[in-house]
Amino acid sequence: MKKFLILCFLFLSLIISGQEQLKGIVLESSSGKERPLPGANVYWLGSSVGAITNEDGTFSLPYKFSFNKLVISYVGFKTDTITVTENKYIKHVLQASEELDAVTVTSRKKATARSYLKATNTLFVSSDELLKAACCNLSESFETNPSIDVNFADAVSGTRQIKMLGLNSPYILITTENVPAIRGASQAYGLSFIPGTWVESIQITKGSGSVVNGFESIAGQINAELVKPTTDDKLFVNAYGSVNGRLELNTHINQKVSDKWSTGLYLHGNLRNQKFDKNDDSFLDVPLKEQINVMNRWQYTNGEKGVVSFINLRYLNDNTQSGQVDFNPDIDKGTTNFWGSEINTERIDVTTKLGYVNPEIPYQSLGFQTAFSHHKQESYFGFNLYDIKHNSFYSNLVYNSIISDSRHKVKTGLSFTYDHYDEVVNTDMFERTENSVGAFFEYAYDNLDKLTMTAGVRVDQHNRLGFFVTPRLHIRYTPWEKSAFRVSVGRGKRSANIFAENQNMFSSSRQINILNSGGKIYGLDPEIAWNYGFSYLQGFNLFERKADITFDFYRTDFQNQVVVDWENPFEINFYNLKGDSYANSFQLEFNYNVFDNFDLRTAYKYYDVKTDYNSGKLQKPLTPDHRLFANASYETNEKENGSQWKFDATYNWLSEQRYPNTDLSPMEFQLPDETPTVGTLNLQITKVFSPKFEIYVGGENVTNVSQPNPIVSPDNPFDSNFDSNFVYGPIFGSMYYAGLRYRIE
Repeated sequence: MKKFLILCFLFLSLIISGQEQLKGIVLESSSGKERPLPGANVYWLGSSVGAITNEDGTFSLPYKFSFNKLVISYVGFKTDTITVTENKYIKHVLQASEELDAVTVTSRKKATARSYLKATNTLFVSSDELLKAACCNLSESFETNPSIDVNFADAVSGTRQIKMLGLNSPYILITTENVPAIRGASQAYGLSFIPGTWVESIQITKGSGSVVNGFESIAGQINAELVKPTTDDKLFVNAYGSVNGRLELNTHINQKVSDKWSTGLYLHGNLRNQKFDKNDDSFLDVPLKEQINVMNRWQYTNGEKGVVSFINLRYLNDNTQSGQVDFNPDIDKGTTNFWGSEINTERIDVTTKLGYVNPEIPYQSLGFQTAFSHHKQESYFGFNLYDIKHNSFYSNLVYNSIISDSRHKVKTGLSFTYDHYDEVVNTDMFERTENSVGAFFEYAYDNLDKLTMTAGVRVDQHNRLGFFVTPRLHIRYTPWEKSAFRVSVGRGKRSANIFAENQNMFSSSRQINILNSGGKIYGLDPEIAWNYGFSYLQGFNLFERKADITFDFYRTDFQNQVVVDWENPFEINFYNLKGDSYANSFQLEFNYNVFDNFDLRTAYKYYDVKTDYNSGKLQKPLTPDHRLFANASYETNEKENGSQWKFDATYNWLSEQRYPNTDLSPMEFQLPDETPTVGTLNLQITKVFSPKFEIYVGGENVTNVSQPNPIVSPDNPFDSNFDSNFVYGPIFGSMYYAGLRYRIE
């Protein structure tokens, strides 16, 4: 490790004298509000030297004194040519095209987009896409996205779980502004702790991500960018109510304190205090819930000195009650009167980010991130008790520069993580501390035309996982116009938090068994996997309308995996993999602008996910082999006062899914080998009255599909056959909602 660090820093000393770079940001102005404009063209007049702005609107391109006219363009906006007499940070706002006597060709910015230039297979999801559904929290922000699968974890807690490439969320690195956020104690419910209105955009990357963000990513990475005090509305209010008794209120208050300081206060509260049992099984279809969520952000910007900093403070208190309708925790907790559950969570987060760009040498930058969290959960599920305390600290130092010119970029740095867990499972206590120190180096080549490559490696010394190396490689090649062929390969390693990640198991009468193999994580070994993949993106015109098609294939091979074995209906067993475990994922996606303001997105997905269990090689339970997806969106032309209508529809179809084996259960509790197919339709209509005010109404599962008898033995929840984990479809049936949004810019 020491030799690697010495080589990294020796190499850094050789790259400081590279070619000068001009950096800046391109913004768009809409209704008097400035927003980053990704995908804009920036180039020197009369040359082939140029760049494309990133997702956050920033760009970087070589600077020479012979260049003095900079052209900035984007379809649907006025092309500007500005004079540059010195190498300083450029901030430029493009104005939308106005009506001219001649014909003006305009284009709408897509709510979701894939880059033709990035080395990684990344889908950019804007705030416009998030508004196509209720998106009350981050777990509900993927309903209109074919790359992510969303389903309920069990029939009691109402928790939604997500999957990517056929693997559960623990195999996905989930970050907020590139800081790991949903991990450890928050893995099961953490997505519901991030309100949807706090999210500015989402980047979804398939395959192993960047080594800069750590070694835990296996299936992919989901990064949520939060709203910024300097770009968010001065006042934003979102109110929401649904027929299943859910009420929510979100309020954003942003204020510029001085020339350099801005602050934002973000308040979220949700409540569900009505009881529903539409299928008459004596259990609540949706849990009772109360949540208070407060975040305070401070942003410091000093353009002259090249400094940008963020400080985030957040407090969360979340209380959930589920179980039988007649359960009263004050008198029934710990008794056999009625089965019930309570999950009470308190969480504190403190996050800081400091970025510095050298004003004299703009291609050199330094970033430092820290994140501390205290997570405390006290919960019980019938007679099963589960408490967890998780204190976590994360820090990451990143240095960026170039070699020779902007085609050759490098990132290097150091990271440190610390996690301490205290867990109580019924009468057993578990405790462990994990810490790691790592160093990483990533090289990126980009010729702005045919080829982009990102190659990275990191080394980590972990007190329980030992010393290990994590290599990752992403390549993008453009063989012809409007195309992108990508390949990737990478390794991931992680500790399995078997209790926190599988809390749905407590809502059953299963016996919990850990088949100890002498490993350092509760007797188990760390999980190690390789991910390989390729994708192809092709844009074209179909009947003179824009269209694109994407297909990708990814395979995840586990060298070791903590197997979660449900094949005995009276037990859940955790043990190290003995044999093979893999996940194959194929996706075909077609997007088409059918006519003005009407977009259609369709996708087909195939999964082949198999593991060698103690009982033999089996398909992963409750994972459909086939999935069909379709999303249609239409909006009317915006009037002079900003008013318009928006219509959205999303359809999901899932093929049969394998049930875990129930042959040992009594005949009346045995389930068939497979589930029925499931198809659901979601609709939403939004009326925009002005840039300040809009209302929306919608329905989830409007065809009223519901799974009959989602709970096994609901009449006797304290006997050995009770289980709430055989969920493959909706439980509540149709759910309708309405809401409003009000903003002062």
